[in-house]
Amino acid sequence: MPKFAANLMYLFQEWPMPERFKAARDAGFSAVEFNFPYTVDLALMQEGLLANGLEMALINAPPGDYAKGERGIAAFPDRVGEFEDSFKRALGYARELDCRRIHIMSGVLREGDAADIAMATYADNLRFAAELASAEGVSVLVEPLNPIDVPGYLITGVMQARALLSMLGAGGVRLQFDAYHALVRGDDPIEMVRANLDIIDHVQIAGFPGRAEPTGAVYGGAGGLFETLDMLSYRGFVGCEYKPRAGTLQGLGWASVYGISS
Repeated sequence: MPKFAANLMYLFQEWPMPERFKAARDAGFSAVEFNFPYTVDLALMQEGLLANGLEMALINAPPGDYAKGERGIAAFPDRVGEFEDSFKRALGYARELDCRRIHIMSGVLREGDAADIAMATYADNLRFAAELASAEGVSVLVEPLNPIDVPGYLITGVMQARALLSMLGAGGVRLQFDAYHALVRGDDPIEMVRANLDIIDHVQIAGFPGRAEPTGAVYGGAGGLFETLDMLSYRGFVGCEYKPRAGTLQGLGWASVYGISS
């Protein structure tokens, strides 16, 4: 059975932050993920995890100025020093939260940025991050984001990400596969998982269109993504990074067969 992690930046927003951990546990989740924990009191998050027996499955490295549209800074040659400092901060949070995975966003290309230089810079920064992270048992993740929701993002498809990981060679950098982004691109997420399980360390899900609950044949039932992950003996987490249509608990019907419900 898949190990589901509730994304606390998307789910349980009806509760104030200190109570989201308990709400997730009460609904049946054994793990959570939190994209950007840097504006939340660290001690509060530690307490929420410990008191409720939850694992922090994933965090992101700081993305730059998110409010201004930045989605990562790791691909920019003029911000290497800033990236290195920000990753050290992320690694500190991962250490304190006992989190084993950090997603490093590449960034949205700016006017005048050359894609080949951006990719080379991203690769160098990933090597730097992986060396630091591996010493602490933490994996660095790369996630393709679809070009409709995030125009100009450097990494837009799994094959592109796979080529990048192949270029990096050594381990320590893995794939974060988001079925929603694959669906937006028109890819078959089940076939993508089958073809790339060897490099996948984290999976995320959301319905398409709308990024709501992950319902429909692509996810549940015979031959769906959840059954496929089980058949392939996937042992990682499945992060629930979706926007509930009418409330978190009201939308958990899809997960009742997996022991998660209101």
